[in-house]
Amino acid sequence: MEAFAYVCPVKTYFGKGVMKQAVTAELQTVGKNVLLIYGGGSIKKSGVYEEICGILADAEKNVTELSGITANPPYEKVREGAEICREKNIDFILAVGGGSVVDCCKIIAAQAKLDEDIWEYECVRRQTPSAFISMGAVLTAFGTGSEQNNSGVITNKQAGEKRSLKGAYPLFAVLDIDCARSLPMDLLVSGAFDTLSHCMEIYFSLPDEITVSDEINEAVMRNVIKNLRVLKNDPYNESARSELAWDSALAMNGVLKAGKRPAFQVHQIDHQLGAYTDCTHGKGLAVIQPAYYMYTYKRAVGKFARFAGNVWGVDGKHLSDEEIAVKGIEELKLFVKEVGLPTTFSEMGGVSGEIFDMIAETTYIMDTSCEKLSRKMIMEILKNCI
Repeated sequence: MEAFAYVCPVKTYFGKGVMKQAVTAELQTVGKNVLLIYGGGSIKKSGVYEEICGILADAEKNVTELSGITANPPYEKVREGAEICREKNIDFILAVGGGSVVDCCKIIAAQAKLDEDIWEYECVRRQTPSAFISMGAVLTAFGTGSEQNNSGVITNKQAGEKRSLKGAYPLFAVLDIDCARSLPMDLLVSGAFDTLSHCMEIYFSLPDEITVSDEINEAVMRNVIKNLRVLKNDPYNESARSELAWDSALAMNGVLKAGKRPAFQVHQIDHQLGAYTDCTHGKGLAVIQPAYYMYTYKRAVGKFARFAGNVWGVDGKHLSDEEIAVKGIEELKLFVKEVGLPTTFSEMGGVSGEIFDMIAETTYIMDTSCEKLSRKMIMEILKNCI
């Protein structure tokens, strides 16, 4: 294992029906002026918006709202939110939504305290912000694990890039399945696959040796697979939804990363796909990940063979490690199809081969257990996704 320092400062409230009590308690510790940030109209249709507004009113907070945070949140919304924070002297940001809303809020919390452009500050000058407006998160969708860390993925259309920036850690996060009761099944499945993707990316990060973190990771991956299969037959199964919510948190709260050098290469490719299209993150990952592994697995055959046996239950009797490894990747691709996610860009729609050059040129390349990529290899992987 690599040396590490483990810190997860996010207080997490987990459980059906915990939202009101949790948010009420936490609002007692923050300032008067609150910026409520959310996405579209889904939280109003579900009743979550009304509940949150009632809690804020009872706490006698001065509330300003910022809505319209979309998937692949644009940098313009970071600027807009930071400007509101300065104008209204905001003390606390409450994010209500999925990973895109939480990501955007974490970076707004940093930009509002920074005297210069945060994209330039982080991406060009390679500096990390150290002052933030306090924030909390109420999740209405699960999968990204964004509420467990201080990274936020933002799309800068002008730069033609989608990058992970550093922002604020939430003071608290609420994982209450009642707040996600109206989440459509396709988004639920897409989010759960994002969780599985996080686990796989960490698992196939260096070092190649199997660590205790990897063994915990195998259990989380099996749990995601099992509960996604439950939901396909019983979409409103509360136990399965709860398990997937906690899987999402475990995948990104640092436990699985301990002793590893986390490298999210598939995410880097998909981020650039998202910079040029409006594709759903989980769906893009579902297409790219099996193709990436089939193209690169030979650098880590032993680990892929273990993944096939311990996660997918592949019977390796009378098979070579390479044959077992390939069967595991094939099981992953079959699972993608089983849960209703696309297996190709053609199935997903909205992706043209004309953007492959731009994706390959702008993807950040990372060193993983899999073969280290070149621009040419990224192009080949993308072509294999058609």
